[in-house]
Amino acid sequence: MKPFRTVVMLLLLLLAGVLAAQWMAATDRDLGEVFVRLGGYDLHTNVPRALLSLVLVAAALWIAWRLLSLPFRAWSRHRRKQARARLIDGLDALHAGYWQKAEKLLERASEDAEVGTVARAAAVRAAQARDDDAAVQRHLLALRERSVQAHAITAAQIAIDAGRPQEALAVLDAAEVQPLPPRGLALRADALAGTARAGEAYGLLGALKQQQALAPAAFDALEVRLAEQSLREAADPNVLAERWEVLTKPLRLQPSVVAAYAERAAALRWEDAATRSIEQALESRWDENLVALYGRLPVGKLDSRRASAQHWLHAHPSSPALLVTLGRLARQQGQWTAAQEFLHRAVAQGAGAEAWEELAIGFNEAGDTASAQQCHANAVRAARGDLPVKLPVRDMRQEIHDAAVVEERDAHGLPRLKE
Repeated sequence: MKPFRTVVMLLLLLLAGVLAAQWMAATDRDLGEVFVRLGGYDLHTNVPRALLSLVLVAAALWIAWRLLSLPFRAWSRHRRKQARARLIDGLDALHAGYWQKAEKLLERASEDAEVGTVARAAAVRAAQARDDDAAVQRHLLALRERSVQAHAITAAQIAIDAGRPQEALAVLDAAEVQPLPPRGLALRADALAGTARAGEAYGLLGALKQQQALAPAAFDALEVRLAEQSLREAADPNVLAERWEVLTKPLRLQPSVVAAYAERAAALRWEDAATRSIEQALESRWDENLVALYGRLPVGKLDSRRASAQHWLHAHPSSPALLVTLGRLARQQGQWTAAQEFLHRAVAQGAGAEAWEELAIGFNEAGDTASAQQCHANAVRAARGDLPVKLPVRDMRQEIHDAAVVEERDAHGLPRLKE
């Protein structure tokens, strides 16, 4: 279609030139004069004819150039088609798992300037699949000559997969690869997290979201992971508070994030912040793991923590984790009789190994070695999924009371509807 269009345009130009020549021959108006002396010859014409002659000469030269360069252009098109065919076949072989065949096809396709970057990057993947480090490095070196950004992304991905985040960070932070494309930003966030710099990685989330570098689910998972890690890496209470305040409200209610904050606050001797964060999260959304952590926190405040747990018991009377927490707090307060009641109820409600371990600690502190050993054995059985052995200290009436399911009620004392 393109050669036909060119021929039509040339014919139209020729027709226009003939019509213009006839018009100029038929008119006797003063159209200006042009004198040209070249090699002893004098040429005389008017201005329109001189301009038309220049146009015709230029057209003739262009046609001659197109005809002379036609074989070279045809050869160039043939090579491009071959390169694209090799690229397609190479990618198809790579997808099918023919690593060696794919690598050869892609390496040959990389000779073309237009598809060379894509072909080299895919050749790196084929060499990786063959576990040929020498070929990987050779392809990476060739890829760097084609595109420094493509080389940086590929090399960073290889380094991260190999557990070398510092090396990936060095590649991505090089001046010649800036600004990083979306995938480069995502890799840099992973590399920062891998070098215990999750606080800096969290700062990249805005750019990642704006550029849609990750799918929504993957972005949410990364956001939670970086939030947790950045809190655990806080060196002092001021840094911890600053990072906690930066988080969005939904994140500050996310159980895993709240757990990270509470554990780090407790480790930094910031007891009020540790307990308050869990209390606020549980008031908003109940979570068994959080209430279990509430009882395990290495902090004081036994009276206030137990009071909060007792308050939650009205709404969640059959919560295994809450019953274990109450039992642990009562034991730490020296109220072993009350602690036993909570822990036996927890076992009956499915608490498992943690409740048995807590019972073993209590019996051991009370001097009942035999019961403590039996509880330790039951903890092992529960961890394996086996049925525990009944303790001789509990009669049938107590066992029935422990297993009784209490109706859950909301904050207003009304029965809680089951979903």
